[in-house]
Amino acid sequence: MLIENVIKDNINAEGLWLILTFKTPYGPLDTMEIIERAVKEAGWEVTFKANWWTADIPYGLVRIDARKNGREKIILGRWILGKNLEVIKVENLDLEKGKEEFFRTVDSITSTLIHDPVIRTMREQY
Repeated sequence: MLIENVIKDNINAEGLWLILTFKTPYGPLDTMEIIERAVKEAGWEVTFKANWWTADIPYGLVRIDARKNGREKIILGRWILGKNLEVIKVENLDLEKGKEEFFRTVDSITSTLIHDPVIRTMREQY
C-alpha cells in the first residue's frame, strides 16, 4: 500500500489527527518530503512541518499541519528505518488522544534534548 494513497484515503476522515506508523528506507528529510508532497497532492495546504529523529535507534517522527476549506488536520508520521516504504498502521484520533500520542512519541525521541528551547516552546503550545 503506497503511503500517498493511505494519506489521500484518510486525510478527510473525522478527527484532528491522522497518525501513520510506517517503515521507510529513506532518511528523515526525504521521509518528511514524501509525507508533505502526499498532503499537498491531496489538496491540503501545509501550514507547519517538523521532524524529530534519533540517531541511536533509527526511528523518528514527522509532523505536518495542514488546512483545507477552513478545516485543519495534523498528520503525524511515526517511522522506523526499513528496507521498503510500508504502512503498518493508520489511525484518526480526536484532539486529546492525538495530543497524548504526539507528546508520548516526542518524549521518546527527545528525552536527552528536553532542555532544548524549541521543544519546550512546542510542548507549551500543545
